[in-house]
Amino acid sequence: MKMQLNSEYLKLEDFLNYLPDVFQKEGETIYKSRNELKIFKYEGLCLNVKRYRKPIWVNRIAYTFFRKSKARRAYENAITLLEKGFETPIPIAFLEINEGGILKDSYFVALHCPYKRLFREFADGSDIVGREDIIRSFGVLLARLHEANIFHLDLSVGNILFDKLQDGYHFSLVDLNRMKFKKINLNDGCRNFERLRGSDDFFRLLAKTYAIERDFDVDTCIKLVLEAHQNSLLRFKRKRYLKKAFFR
Repeated sequence: MKMQLNSEYLKLEDFLNYLPDVFQKEGETIYKSRNELKIFKYEGLCLNVKRYRKPIWVNRIAYTFFRKSKARRAYENAITLLEKGFETPIPIAFLEINEGGILKDSYFVALHCPYKRLFREFADGSDIVGREDIIRSFGVLLARLHEANIFHLDLSVGNILFDKLQDGYHFSLVDLNRMKFKKINLNDGCRNFERLRGSDDFFRLLAKTYAIERDFDVDTCIKLVLEAHQNSLLRFKRKRYLKKAFFR
């Protein structure tokens, strides 16, 4: 087993060593699909443990010899975000389990984020009245991320946790294994909105706030964001149709 442990949490080493043996039968599952996310309580800490789905054979070889595993990327990207002043659950460790010399399973461990709300509450396209401050605050955050050359490739409504604190809204980004660090222009920045979900009013306000923060033309930004959103919806519907047709 390969493990990298945050030096501030060395007291968790024993827990991490036994984690692959106990993951299946202990902890509270809070999400399960391709990957599984569980909450564990240990030494007074609340820990989120994500076990990534076992990769297909080709990817097992790639993640062993040529690319970093998803767990390792999530851990390292979280450290980078924190160093740049952005919020994400504090990374504790990543683990990689090999079988026959190649990657079998990988785990990412982080402190549980206490924020109670998800951006998913906008996904139903409901009225944004009374929630404008949330959208504006996130538009400012996204502009700051892009100015810091951070491009979150899985920026979806399920990967944005938030809550209102004394000094305003705070956002914590999760699912960080797919990120790029590069200069982000107008087109790339607006395209980063495509996996979000919400009403047209939601996207217009978000795009306007983002454009003002980055000194982009507001009308152009709104146009590009709405186009990216519609193209994303069309791809999703096409994919779902093909899946149904194929498995009918």
